[in-house]
Formats: sequence, structure tokens, C-alpha cells
Amino acid sequence: MVTLKEIAEACGVSATTVSNVINGKAKTSEETRQRILEVIKETGYKPNIMAKGLRIKRSRTIALIAEDIAQFTSPAIIESIMETCEKLDYRVVVHNLRLYDRWQDTWYGRDDEYHSVIDPVIKDVMSAQVDGIIYVAGHARIIKTFNKTTELPVVMCYAYSESPMIPSVVIDDEQSAYEMVSYLIRHGHEKIGFVGGRIDNIHTAQRLMGYQKAVFEKGLLFDPKYIYYGDWSRKSGYEGAEKLVPQGVTALFGISDMMTGGIYDYLYEKGISIGKDISVVGFDNESISAFFRPQLTTTELPLREIGKKSAELLLDKLESHAKGELHSGDKPEVYKIPCKMVIRQSVCEKK
Repeated sequence: MVTLKEIAEACGVSATTVSNVINGKAKTSEETRQRILEVIKETGYKPNIMAKGLRIKRSRTIALIAEDIAQFTSPAIIESIMETCEKLDYRVVVHNLRLYDRWQDTWYGRDDEYHSVIDPVIKDVMSAQVDGIIYVAGHARIIKTFNKTTELPVVMCYAYSESPMIPSVVIDDEQSAYEMVSYLIRHGHEKIGFVGGRIDNIHTAQRLMGYQKAVFEKGLLFDPKYIYYGDWSRKSGYEGAEKLVPQGVTALFGISDMMTGGIYDYLYEKGISIGKDISVVGFDNESISAFFRPQLTTTELPLREIGKKSAELLLDKLESHAKGELHSGDKPEVYKIPCKMVIRQSVCEKK
């Protein structure tokens, strides 16, 4: 491996000058700077990140704790976090809790099972001398694992923290649902069925708030009989359509593409033509949604943007900590990233 000292000797300058050029702090001529950069390129020199970390008492290593990397939202978030960190010479070590793989969705609210997995990981992370932690949740909820006593900077990704020390990055569920329901109303629909997930789920609650806001602003009455709570499965989407279609709805809003697949199943069985006799919209823009027939109008989750923002927040916190700038407000900071509507062929004008 080529060393920084060897680069300096090859260029006829001091090691400090080479270091300053690498870190963008050079106080030298442009000619010298270009010569140093050329030698670095020719030799393939890479800074010794660990050695640098020892000098400044930082390892330049981030611990990423994922509840389950198999969750459909996790891969894009994790890749974006890693890409953002690597651009700034930070290593990312991924810890996969495999919560859904272990217990599907039965672990919700079961603290003993959760802590039997998370506690050993946190212990490992703290002993590994990482600089900070990004926690990637599988679904939105308030997570109390980290608090004011946590020694490292933490960012909560795809969930909420109750600590004012820990910022959260989430999708804007309410606004995104509002835009989708407003779109249906603009197409003449007033009786819109809402096929939700679990009733106690934050995604369900906030998407329902968006639904109610759109209905209220358009001067329509909110009717509870048009609301159905499922469990995010395709089967519950079928059952939701089975309950709501006889109520006379002219449009159905499935708040996940998985449940919307069940809505499609029911309507197909009943001979009801989607995009002609009834309108259907979803949420998530999972890859399968483009293969529904007709193709599904849905909402795309900003997963890469969430990952990028989470990484940027943590790296900013690390810089602030390095300068001794420790600051937190009275409430946790929440950054809501907007989603984007993907308009396809499943919506028609109300006849």
C-alpha cells in the first residue's frame, strides 16, 4: 500500500501539504495541488480511515441497525444510507435483527422478545467504538429503545423517537393520502372506501387523517361505514372490498398495494371492471403494482430520500459533536419526506 509519506516524497512536499490537499484545506499553489492529485490518482492511494479515526478519536464507522432487511422498504433505505456515508469515507456496519423473519408480525408490543434481540446488538455496537447509529424500522411507530442516556448520536429512520435528542425521518403519510383522495374526488367520486391496515398502526392513522382532510375540504360528509381496518394482507384487502362495495362506494383506496391486490381479486370475481365500473388506488408502489390489470394508480414511497436524509442528519450530528455543539429542543425533530403519486389506469370518472 502506498503511504501518505511516499506521496509527499514523490511530489517533493511535506506530508502535511498532501493531507491538506486531500481534505480540501490546501494553502498551496494550484500547480502543486494538481501534481499531488495526479500522483494520488496514478498510485491509487487510499487514506487509512482507521488511522485517521484514531488521531481524531473517531472511527468513521456507522452502525446501521435494521429490524429486518427483508422488509420491502428496507433495501432501498439501507443502500441509500450506505451510499451517502461511503461518499464521505464512513464505513457502515449492518446489524439485521430479523424480527419479521423470526416472528412475522407477532412481535409487536412483546417487549421481552424484542429486547432479547436488540439488547445484545446494542451492546456489541457500543463496544465496537462506532461513531453513531441509524435505526431502520420496518414500520412506523414510536420507538423507546434509545433515550437521553444513549451515549452515541442516533437517528431514527422510518419510525419515531420520543427523545428530543434523536431526530426521526419518516414518509409524509397524511399529505400523501390527502393528495390521493383529492385526486379521486376531482374525478367525481364522493363515496370512497378506505381499506386500512391495523387500527393501531401509525401509517393507518395518518393515512386516514389525510382521507378525512380531503373529504372535509371538499365539503363531503365523513361516513364511518366506508372505513375498513385489515391487517395489511391480501386477504384483508379482499375482505375490505367485500364489505365496502355493497355500501355503494364508487372508489376504493387500499392503503397498501398488498391489500389492494385483494381488492382486485374481489372485483374480478364479481365481474366489476376496474377503471370503468369502479376506481381503485393503492399505496407503496411495490413492483407488483405495475403488473396489475389495469395498472394500479398508487403512491411511491421516497425510500432512497429517507435513507439519504437519515445519513446526512447523523453525519451532521457527528460534526456538531466533534465541535462540542450539543443541542436539542424540547421535542423530537421529525422530518417528513413527501411521496409521489404514480398515475396509471385504475381510476375513471364517476358515471
